[in-house]
Amino acid sequence: MATETVAKPRGGMRVGVQKFGTFLSGMIMPNIGAFIAWGIITALFIEKGWLPVPELGGFGTNAEGDPNTGLVGPMITYLLPLLIAYTGGRMVYDVRGGVVGAIGTMGVIVGAGIPMFIGAMIMGPLGGWTMKKIDKIWDGKIKPGFEMLVNNFSAGIWGALLALLGFYAISPLVEAFSTAAGNVVQFLVNNGLLPLTSIFIEPAKVLFLNNAINHGVLTPLGVQQSLEEGKSILFLLEANPGPGLGILLAYMFFGRGAAKASAPGAAIIHFLGGIHEIYFPYVLMRPLLILAAIAGGMTGIATLAVTNSGLVAPAAPGSIIAVLAQTARDSYFGVVLSVVLAAAVSFLVASVILKTAKRKEGDDDDLAAATSRMESMKGKKSSVASSLTGAGNVAVLAGPIQNIVFACDAGMGSSAMGASVLRNKIKAAGYPDVKVTNASIANLRDDYDVVVTHQDLTDRAKPATSSAVHVSVDNFMNSPRYEEIVELVKESRSDKAATGAAASAGPDADAGSFGGAHASEAHPAGAVADEDAAATSARHAAGASAQSEESPSDILVAESVVLSGSATSRDAAIDEAGQLLLARGAVDEDYIRAMHEREESVSTYMGSFLAIPHGTNAAKDHIRKSAVSVVRYPEGLSWNGKEVKFVVGVAGVNNEHLHILSSIAKVFTDKAQVAQLEAATSAEEILEIFRKVNA
Repeated sequence: MATETVAKPRGGMRVGVQKFGTFLSGMIMPNIGAFIAWGIITALFIEKGWLPVPELGGFGTNAEGDPNTGLVGPMITYLLPLLIAYTGGRMVYDVRGGVVGAIGTMGVIVGAGIPMFIGAMIMGPLGGWTMKKIDKIWDGKIKPGFEMLVNNFSAGIWGALLALLGFYAISPLVEAFSTAAGNVVQFLVNNGLLPLTSIFIEPAKVLFLNNAINHGVLTPLGVQQSLEEGKSILFLLEANPGPGLGILLAYMFFGRGAAKASAPGAAIIHFLGGIHEIYFPYVLMRPLLILAAIAGGMTGIATLAVTNSGLVAPAAPGSIIAVLAQTARDSYFGVVLSVVLAAAVSFLVASVILKTAKRKEGDDDDLAAATSRMESMKGKKSSVASSLTGAGNVAVLAGPIQNIVFACDAGMGSSAMGASVLRNKIKAAGYPDVKVTNASIANLRDDYDVVVTHQDLTDRAKPATSSAVHVSVDNFMNSPRYEEIVELVKESRSDKAATGAAASAGPDADAGSFGGAHASEAHPAGAVADEDAAATSARHAAGASAQSEESPSDILVAESVVLSGSATSRDAAIDEAGQLLLARGAVDEDYIRAMHEREESVSTYMGSFLAIPHGTNAAKDHIRKSAVSVVRYPEGLSWNGKEVKFVVGVAGVNNEHLHILSSIAKVFTDKAQVAQLEAATSAEEILEIFRKVNA
């Protein structure tokens, strides 16, 4: 299976703006549902809505003569900004950062008295970033038993200070900026210049610079305008599907080859699905077509301005269905007309360009090359565009592999062991900067280059990480897939990969492995675990707290090592290992039951005569402290048809157990050390073997 690699975009202003826009989009997009809910309530219940209700719409007075508060005002003043702030803070420093960012944003909201979306975009990440820096000051210095006290009070005190900062310092600045930006927009509207914004917006869309404009400025200003006037034209400056539809229609009639054949499908995805990037490769094949997009965009905006039409809330994605759902009650004619005219003008201009431009052989057939150029500019793979070019079954990397995650159900046993083995192999190959971490499937995010899972879990991991290369394994200790991943890392970082040439992913990569039915999309990852599993580091999507630097003796003790187990079956061995954890006071009885549930779901057989039974992700509440037990079966026993001589029971709080699991993984990848374990005559010998590999 060939794996196409696309050159990673080089640094520069465009890439910087792309990253900034992606960050802003990351705060807004997860909360679009809340914006839609607010838009529906506004459209229905305000005084000029479809079903005016004073108590919900916030107009009129109640029985006591006081003004009705309603839902519209509080939602836009408090709910939406706080959601944005929390999301932004969490992106920087997980839940802790989100909470502190939301606290700080409350000061900006109260201080300004107007919807503070831009203020939330500032205070949310600021709160997360500053809290992260503060926590580093006393990282590893808190005495056991005082962690919760210090963590809670530090977050509370710093959040209170940020709220005061927001109230007295940030809110006046943000309010002034919002007022100035609103005045600029109003100036453009009053002087009929708003259509000229298409000169910047349409090229920005194709270059993936639109998020900074759309989510950073237009959506916040549009919401403010909608609150005051019941609708806003700003929501359709970028989201109008008309210009892209016109270009795709022109290709349907006047294109050639693959471009013409795929244009109808692209038009459906674009117009009904709202995925605008689907038409970008068609523009890149003939860059002059950007004029058609600009002309269509200007026509649509002018139509909206003339008919005084707009939406009540953002239309995301930019589907005609979403647009109509958010259209103000008095704006359906103007909005529909703006889409139709924008498509018509874009179609006419694009048709002229396609019919009159000089054609070179292969121009209209090179849709795949145009898609690759688009993905190179975007910095990641477009699975939607690839579905039209026939690359949907090929794993494509947008640059060198940087981040690999090993995922299992609970994220604390199998994945930790597999990640340790793979991390060592990649480091030995000369790539210590490649981050290999582990997580539970429930906590995966789509920001990895490669996702490794047990073959029974791959289908569960794919929906959460659809843009990554997926690798399935059935042996955690010595799977041949690990070598293929190492080769893929090498290829992605070779000079050949930098030029976008094809690279081999291994001779037998198949569906569920490198090929799969999912393409790869390299993202800049957030905080990931460092090479040493015991080092203190910020964890990625799992949201786990910092790893402990405890030595193996704190988690694996001689009392938890049995040299000759009595069990003769898999289930009995799980009970035996679990009872050792129970005797340590590390778990309760429910955790042992969860160990059996985990085994029925996915085998914890690791290879090299090793099994590591542990609980499910839902069973983490039944863990009281981190502990590991080791039971040796000299004669071996059958583990789902595989011979097992060592059963390691695992219970981990946060990541405290990863240090010992890393030790175990290193030992069991060395046949000589496995032989030493088999020959050990005391529990202390086994403990010493695990200690040595960490020296």
